[in-house]
Amino acid sequence: MKRTYKIDVDCANCAAKMEEAANKTPGVKSATVNFMALKMKVEFEEGADEAAVMEAVIKNCKIVEDDCEIFL
Repeated sequence: MKRTYKIDVDCANCAAKMEEAANKTPGVKSATVNFMALKMKVEFEEGADEAAVMEAVIKNCKIVEDDCEIFL
C-alpha cells in the first residue's frame, strides 16, 4: 500500500535526512521525500500496520531533523 503525506521541512538537506530515516524504519518498503512539493510518499511492506509504522517514521525523522512535521 502506498500513501502520500504532507510534510513541513526547512531545506532540501533536511528532506534528504528525513527520507533516509523513513527508509530505515521497519515496515517501510520505500519512502521518497519531495522537498519542492513538501510531500512524502511511503510504500508499506505487506501486512504492516500503517499507523504504527508512521508513528515510528515520525519518531525517526524527529531524531535527524527535530523541527520537521509529517501530517497524517
